[in-house]
Amino acid sequence: MDKIALTAGALYVIVLLRAGGTFAVGWLAGAGARRSRFAERISSARFQRAERAIQRWGAPVVAVSFLTVGFQTAVNFLAGTMRMPLTRYLPALFIGGAAWALIYATAGIGVLEVVGRLFAERTALGVSAVAALLAVCGVVVYRRRNAASSAAAETVADES
Repeated sequence: MDKIALTAGALYVIVLLRAGGTFAVGWLAGAGARRSRFAERISSARFQRAERAIQRWGAPVVAVSFLTVGFQTAVNFLAGTMRMPLTRYLPALFIGGAAWALIYATAGIGVLEVVGRLFAERTALGVSAVAALLAVCGVVVYRRRNAASSAAAETVADES
C-alpha cells in the first residue's frame, strides 16, 4: 500500500477520534463548563473568536478549522458545548478531518524525506536546521506566554 495513503488513513482515524472526543467532552460539559474551573479558559480570546464564528457560520467553521493550528480544538469543544446537532457536526468533521489528514500526510512525508536526505548528505546542515527550528519555536512559545501573562496582569489590574 502507498505510504501516503497509509499515513493519511492513520491520521484520519486519529483526527476523527481526537476531534470527535473533544466535541463529546464539550457536549457532556455543556453549560457547566462555563461555571467551572474551565470558565477562564473558555472566556479567552481564542474561544470567544471560535464561538462567534460557529454562531455566525455553523458547521463550515468546523470543517475549515482543521486547516488551522490551535483553533480547531476550540471550535470542536465549543461546537459540543453549543450542542451542535450531530447531523451538522459529523459531515463537517469527516470533510475537515479528511483535508487535515491529506495535508499532513503529504506535507509531513515530504518534510521527513527532505530532512532525512539532508541528514544523510549534510549532517551538520541538518542539525543546524533542526536547531534553528527549535529556537524559532521556543521564541514563539516564549512570546505567547509573555503576552498571555501580560494580558492576565492587565485584567487583574483593571478589576482592582
